[in-house]
Amino acid sequence: MASHYCLIVLFALPLLFSPTAGDSRCSTHEVALVRNISDLPQDSYGIPGLSHITVAGSVLHGMKEVEVWIQTFAPGSHTPIHRHPCEEVFVVLKGSGTLYLASNSHQLEYPGEPRAFTISANSTFGVRDDDVHQVWNTNDKEDMQVMIVISRPPIQVFMYQDWYTPHPNAKLKFPCYWDEECFQSQPKIEL
Repeated sequence: MASHYCLIVLFALPLLFSPTAGDSRCSTHEVALVRNISDLPQDSYGIPGLSHITVAGSVLHGMKEVEVWIQTFAPGSHTPIHRHPCEEVFVVLKGSGTLYLASNSHQLEYPGEPRAFTISANSTFGVRDDDVHQVWNTNDKEDMQVMIVISRPPIQVFMYQDWYTPHPNAKLKFPCYWDEECFQSQPKIEL
């Protein structure tokens, strides 16, 4: 009898942890511990030249302290000029581009002229809380792919029209594009 029970459990477990087990894409319950990145949802979310995959996230996977994303930028594509009240670490997996960073810009009335840093495969960089930044694929021949680790998800993103937009005029985007479909709770309050 016990061997029959074990066989049933062995056959049922994969069904419980598969994405087709009746859970929606937005369920944080029974998410498989090991997942194949190529099986995860990938979308541009209406942003030209972007491909975004949430590898491990708060809204999609129940993470509480960090999120991991893989983003691919077509030649010439970029993030908006933005900031968020959390830290972010990038690892460039392939391609090259430019990081524009207005460090300590939260101490001024507006971001101001950013510093430009060349980024390429195997380079990494971190962005501190509230530092205004932008990532561009400035390589006109190949895609740039980055892995991103971000703290304190889900994040509030403040987007700027340009580097001289006053901070109070930055537009809040919450939830992020990739969290909109599944976001259920109230925004977290930042002090």
